[in-house]
Amino acid sequence: MAREIIHAGLENREFIGNATTGFEAYREQVEPCTLEYGERETRVPAAVIKEMAHAYARARRAMICWTLGITEHHNAVDNVLALINLSLLTGHVGRYGCGLNPLRGQNNVQGGGDMGALPDRLPGFQHVENAGRRRKFDEAWGVKVPPEKGWHLSDMFEAMEKKELTALYVIGENPLQSEADQNRARHLLEGLELMIVQDMFLTRTAEIADIVFPAAAAWCESEGTVTNSERRVQRVRKAIDPPSGARDDIAILFALAKRLGHDWGEPDAERVWNEVRRLSPVHAGMSYERLEENDGIRWPCYDESHPGELFLHSRLWERPVKGPRVSFVPVDHDPPVDRLDDEFPLRLTTGRRLEEYNTGVQTSGYGTPLRRSESLDLSPEDADRYGLDEGEVVRVRSRRGAVEVPVRRVDSLRPGLAFMTLHFPDDVATNLLTIDATDPKSGTAEFKATAIRVERLRH
Repeated sequence: MAREIIHAGLENREFIGNATTGFEAYREQVEPCTLEYGERETRVPAAVIKEMAHAYARARRAMICWTLGITEHHNAVDNVLALINLSLLTGHVGRYGCGLNPLRGQNNVQGGGDMGALPDRLPGFQHVENAGRRRKFDEAWGVKVPPEKGWHLSDMFEAMEKKELTALYVIGENPLQSEADQNRARHLLEGLELMIVQDMFLTRTAEIADIVFPAAAAWCESEGTVTNSERRVQRVRKAIDPPSGARDDIAILFALAKRLGHDWGEPDAERVWNEVRRLSPVHAGMSYERLEENDGIRWPCYDESHPGELFLHSRLWERPVKGPRVSFVPVDHDPPVDRLDDEFPLRLTTGRRLEEYNTGVQTSGYGTPLRRSESLDLSPEDADRYGLDEGEVVRVRSRRGAVEVPVRRVDSLRPGLAFMTLHFPDDVATNLLTIDATDPKSGTAEFKATAIRVERLRH
């Protein structure tokens, strides 16, 4: 797309000249990527790539939205950088109705990152390796924050293999069933000296834990805030009490801290939030009162007179641009690690269905007329090629394991591509097939690209 936009003269030269750097290196890097090359690599017709490139470049307003199909690859960060490059090339950033939007797969993923649930960030996306940023947290918390970035999830599993990580505290996660290469995940989790799980449900991970803390349902049994994908922070209000034996997440953490010799006082969500406001400049103006009056506020919101920013990066359109220019980052196409060959000729991609959620912890306990069991979705062409009937149970094998699952013919799939979900791991453990090849920058596993073959069970 980028090469076609440049060759058609549709790049936004004014924006590129004012707000970016590195364009010439980027132009050189994409030059070999002809429409024919794109069709060969993606099987998307060259004419469609051309039509899409022209439509995106000519649009008055355009936004790129993506989900895990971009990020669950061994080169996830490079995939996102490629999208950012397209937005810089066309100037579709920093203006109303334009931009880049990673659609979150779970409620409050944005809020988790905002609060520092990242290995290299403190609340408000302040870098943990920045001594100046770290100092105010040292003073507020009365302890020295470690100056080195921590482990992401893939790093943690590698550390378990090396016996560098021997204890794990899991909050609201089911890694035993959600991790790629499920056999490896089970082996490493069962080998820990201590595992604590804090969750609403007794997940498969919780079943093998040493300690389980039953937690409240945050959306209706707790006070607090939630942040959506447009950066809008909104209030969450407690509507009902949790069931007997379950406690609010912060109540559990406060009680545990007290047992460990640190009295944090009474757990109070607003008091915790006000500490966030003191330490995170982008949240400073968001009092509970203002959040309620305005039905939420988008960060950054620097003081109580600030309305919150409607969209990010508007500075890139100022003349001259305020602050540093944004650099194009050339990236190379790198095919999936799990290569296709004569032995494993089909590409399996995994994902979700509308009515289900991840490993089924939150959805499998209730009925829905939309639910159907796990299936191997194949194109009619592939089903015919293998002589497979609708509903026929087959063995799906990868280089790591095998599962048995019924076939479903799906007209929307192209030949060579198969689809399965992770929703029914007790019936069909799809992650026995997937590869744990991970992006070294983000730690995400390549769930979207597994090489498989299909074996008939009846003859």
